Amino acid sequence: MNAIIAMKSAQIINNERNETELMTEGIYQLTGDTAVMSYLDSEATGFDGSETKVQVTGNRLASITRTGAANSHLVIETGKKHYCHYAMPFGEMTIGIYTHQIKNELTETGGKLFMKYTLDMNGSYLSDNEIRLSIQKA
Repeated sequence: MNAIIAMKSAQIINNERNETELMTEGIYQLTGDTAVMSYLDSEATGFDGSETKVQVTGNRLASITRTGAANSHLVIETGKKHYCHYAMPFGEMTIGIYTHQIKNELTETGGKLFMKYTLDMNGSYLSDNEIRLSIQKA
């Protein structure tokens, strides 16, 4: 492992904000304007036995892929809506994800990443979401 990854996520439903925080060891690499970070999930994330990989290019496109015990692939692209596969411990679903903002401040040694998006299922609103990642290369 070559990096410390701190993640703060927020889910907002009907003006009620639910936040979670995670700090873990992982792998981080920057090639050109594309950053890739990955970490092993644990009971703390609810996806024990899986690995999560976040890839971001500039301020416009990111993907979050989870493989292992739970599999999902989310495409986060500023100003666009994508339909994505999402697996939870209790089942799988297809969700719509509309991205409002990606703010990428990642450099060779780490930095910060912010993503804000809205989720829906079958056209029905689920939640507004924010993810803040802070990466520090060891």
